[in-house]
Amino acid sequence: MTKNDWFPDNDWFSGDESSPRRPFPAFPFRINKGLLIAGGAILLLMVLFPALAEFYTDYLWYDAEGYGSVFWTRIFARLPLFAAGFLVFSAALWVNLKAARKTLRALYPEQEALLGSRAAGIAIAAAAVFLGFSNGSSMSSEWTMVLRFFHGTSFGTADPIFGNDVGFYVFGLPFWRFVHEKALSLIFLCLFTAGAAYGVFVLPRTREFTLPSIPARIRNHLVLLAMFGAFLWSAGYILDRFDILFSPRGITFGAGYTDVHAELFALNVLAVLSALLGASLLVSLLRSTWKISIGLAGLVLVSGVVLRGLYPAIVQKYFVDPNEFERERTYLGYNIDSTRKAYGLHDVEMKTVTPEDSISWQEIEENRETINNIRLWDHAPLLRSYKQLQEIRTYYDFSNVDIDRYTFDGEYRQVMLSPRELDISGLQNPTWINMRLEFTHGYGIVMNPVNEVAGSGLPRLWVRDLPPRMEIPLKIDRPEIYYGEKPSSYIFVGTTVKEFDYPMGSANARTSYEGKGGVPMGSLFRRVLYALKFADFKILFSDVFTGDSRVKYHQNIRERLSRVAPFLFFDQDPYLVVNGGRLVWIQDAYTVSDRYPYSQPVSIGRGKSVNYIRNSVKATVDAYDGTMRFYAAQPDDPVLKAWSGVFSTLFRPMSEMPEGMRAHLRYPQDLFNIQSEVYRIYHMTDANTFYNKEDVWDRSGSGDRKGTLEAYYVNMRLTDEEKSEFVLITPFMPVNRDNMIAWMAGRSDGENYGELLVYQFPKQKLIYGPSQVEALTNQNSEISAQLSLWSQRGSAVIRGNMTVVPVGDGILYVQPLYLRAENSELPELRRVITSTGGNVAWGETLEESLMRLLDPSAQGISASESLYPQRPRETRPAGEASTLSSLAREASQAWEEARKALRNEDFEEYGRRIKNLEAILNEMNTLAGEQ
Repeated sequence: MTKNDWFPDNDWFSGDESSPRRPFPAFPFRINKGLLIAGGAILLLMVLFPALAEFYTDYLWYDAEGYGSVFWTRIFARLPLFAAGFLVFSAALWVNLKAARKTLRALYPEQEALLGSRAAGIAIAAAAVFLGFSNGSSMSSEWTMVLRFFHGTSFGTADPIFGNDVGFYVFGLPFWRFVHEKALSLIFLCLFTAGAAYGVFVLPRTREFTLPSIPARIRNHLVLLAMFGAFLWSAGYILDRFDILFSPRGITFGAGYTDVHAELFALNVLAVLSALLGASLLVSLLRSTWKISIGLAGLVLVSGVVLRGLYPAIVQKYFVDPNEFERERTYLGYNIDSTRKAYGLHDVEMKTVTPEDSISWQEIEENRETINNIRLWDHAPLLRSYKQLQEIRTYYDFSNVDIDRYTFDGEYRQVMLSPRELDISGLQNPTWINMRLEFTHGYGIVMNPVNEVAGSGLPRLWVRDLPPRMEIPLKIDRPEIYYGEKPSSYIFVGTTVKEFDYPMGSANARTSYEGKGGVPMGSLFRRVLYALKFADFKILFSDVFTGDSRVKYHQNIRERLSRVAPFLFFDQDPYLVVNGGRLVWIQDAYTVSDRYPYSQPVSIGRGKSVNYIRNSVKATVDAYDGTMRFYAAQPDDPVLKAWSGVFSTLFRPMSEMPEGMRAHLRYPQDLFNIQSEVYRIYHMTDANTFYNKEDVWDRSGSGDRKGTLEAYYVNMRLTDEEKSEFVLITPFMPVNRDNMIAWMAGRSDGENYGELLVYQFPKQKLIYGPSQVEALTNQNSEISAQLSLWSQRGSAVIRGNMTVVPVGDGILYVQPLYLRAENSELPELRRVITSTGGNVAWGETLEESLMRLLDPSAQGISASESLYPQRPRETRPAGEASTLSSLAREASQAWEEARKALRNEDFEEYGRRIKNLEAILNEMNTLAGEQ
């Protein structure tokens, strides 16, 4: 039997036994070419088709959301980079290896059979293609940086050392670093591959591997590559010069005295020496002299150690440290100025105010809008209340509580609200039909005013239950929530299966989706694609799909926004707004950079640090159909301008945002926290004060309140303003002290949106801080005794966050107290503590606490003039006398109404009726005692 019997019709394996082209031994089985082709095709299909399905379904999602152009921009941005990397690396490596092969064939003709074979040529091409492909792939991942370079704009601010615009460091320097690193990597690969190829043939024939003993043609090839490497190394030192502006060496971030006078000098010298080394290598190719090149190479190495290691250390220790402030004064100023600009703190308006020792009842009355909107409900206790009272079913969940403001009947009120989202993990029967077709969305919201309490210390719910019941003039036409903060899944709408809408007695309300959200997938081809994408073949075999069926996925709002704009950094707290009868999410987004010269970096979580941030984008997501919109809130931001150039259709002007949505924009808390953390140090603009850290502020409490104090939103009337507005505020204390020294406010309303105000108090006057007020509270005998009594009875006392509210010319401190029974998860607001001027009082309501604190009757003001009644009693008709029998009838009626509310599960009304009954019984006791 011959070889051709084993390999029929295969010319590659034909020939005699001595043929050098026969790479494989004969196999003891017959290979069928058709079977091979079929098997290869099946394998290719199994690998490629799922990848193509993933790619195409991604495109379908972007196209359905109206951002198909964004998808193709991201794809086409990668392709040129991949092509450039692949072609440059492949071509350079192929030419390099081909030159090495040619040299070896000339030097070692006895190896012609190996070096001149077709297999050697294929190996060279394969190595070049493989390395070109891998480097092209890595280059394509840098598409965002490259596109920013080509669309970068000027910041209008120059760095103080080199005089370059900040845009050069944000957009230009990363690009040139990228080009330099890839060029250096290419030279290294060429040098390594050529050296390896030469070494295989030269080393076995060379006893002493020295430069003169290497054949001239090989030496010239390697030296030529080394020359290019030396010039690139010199270019790297030139780029390193600009990186001193991000040096962490000195007392502040950025180039200090040592960097400018020692490190910069070292980099300049090394750049010159490296360039001279490259020139000497070029000369050595012509004159075959190596002493100068070897000497320069040694000098570069020694200079690197001495000039970049020893010399800066000597300058720092003997020239800077003994006279640190004088040496660093100028650079401190650069750091202060750049940091304030990078975080938007350079135009903060600072006002020095001297508060009165305490506020008066008159100031309470003059600032009713502020008093009526002081938040008594903290997020955590309120969220527990929502979960206990309003989740209704196990498959609903409240993830978070948002704070906002609305105008009802002409009154500007601060509210807290939370969406009732679907949580499929709570389904008792989690079948495919339930999870993918029936239970598809959450339903409605819960809303309460920030400062009102129903009976039994529970929040007064303005919007509650299913379907929504409202006590306020608020319209919600589309209460369904398909898109929210819960983790993403995938669901199908528009099928033959009716969706569960909300529970209703013994029968549940059903609905069919009427929006345009999701991707049409009624065709068999698309069902195949999504069966592969989700690895769910029930999609393929189910008969519930129609021509109108749609699939919804990427339902988490941050996830879907990040897929469209991954270059933005999103705020941790999106919030829900009721606008035009629809529920719409608002998500603050930031443009950030870590390349702003001299600006102090801060951590923003997830292992990322930045030293430039702007709230340049406001994004919205419709909770019903998932419609996404990106609005340019700060169109002059250079980073946003660059992205607008890359994605020309992505960002819309703020004028296109609906009026009702603009009324709910707020100063973002993440940005405010970063700015206030930076400002607590960088409010000091004098270099000497900054150097000595004489006036560092703090946002941390002490004692039982250790940790950074939470910034909070409040409706209040700022000093010198005529009406109240929605602001985000935080107090500052001197470091290691508890008294308050200042507070910062971020404005959210109208034309004042985005402004930062800082009210600083005189250092010579004591203004109580939150920790000191809490200490005064603990020293109050009435309060401490009652708290001890509650704790001994098995109840948990929860102290709410203390709110510092400027009222008139004074400061008011408000802290809620919650009580939670040992066997209950339902916290109840039992007391409100208020303080001003070192005095502390508490009461069941804010109004009662304020009256006890300020005693309006002592100031000539009738208690009846207060906003809230003394007791939650229905008013008896005029002229009707109070008798025991009439009060007994009222008590009986109140009890029946309370029982009715309890049967209807209206806990808020039940609480009010019980409170009313308590007041009636107290009046009966008083009347009985008088008789």
